[in-house]
Amino acid sequence: MARRTETHPDLTRPDVEALLFSTWRVGTPERQREAVDAIAATWERRAWPAQGGLGYYVYVGEDGTTLLHHSQWAREQDYEAFVKTQRQERVDEIDTAVPGIERVALDRYRRYRSRERAVGDTRVPGLVLIGRIEFEKEAAERRREWVDLVLGALADPAESDRGLISAHFHLSQDGTHVLNYAEWESSESYDEAIASPEGGLGSAGPKWEQVRTYPALKASTAGRYSYALGLVPE
Repeated sequence: MARRTETHPDLTRPDVEALLFSTWRVGTPERQREAVDAIAATWERRAWPAQGGLGYYVYVGEDGTTLLHHSQWAREQDYEAFVKTQRQERVDEIDTAVPGIERVALDRYRRYRSRERAVGDTRVPGLVLIGRIEFEKEAAERRREWVDLVLGALADPAESDRGLISAHFHLSQDGTHVLNYAEWESSESYDEAIASPEGGLGSAGPKWEQVRTYPALKASTAGRYSYALGLVPE
């Protein structure tokens, strides 16, 4: 069975081979809450996926219309087995409770590198910022170098304490983009870091200039989310 947890997921778990992120559009803040409740009820009434399911987490978008889903699996084939045997009945029950959900996309990733939480840091993230950085076609192999540049810039002492708890960079398996899962103290701390009069996060210096002007970068978007539901096996 599924057990609820208030603990945010560990994005550095060594036993996770398959990471999935997906987005739903539900329309309103009320429907966001209804969808989260429906997900919890549906999963708690059923057996946990028999093999390889390590955690399922849901986040509410600050835009009032979206939900972000993150699931962790031991192996790709474990997720595929779940899709074949258990996923559809859960989708049907959730759609009955909250009709009209638009499932925008589901993408698969491998984590590449992280700026991990500092030893002894016990802060609970108040904001999860999801950045999606698109690359030009045929530039899949350049994504690692770009992430290395970002982490090098974040290592600068000037960037050390602006409310950022951790940042985890994932490479999409289709080769098109990088997903950054960043944990912040709060939306306010993120806004302050970006707008700092000393030079907002990522705004100044040659290292950040390399990041911004890196060849093959196509576009980037960011979404703000708060943790709403965590489900793990009992």
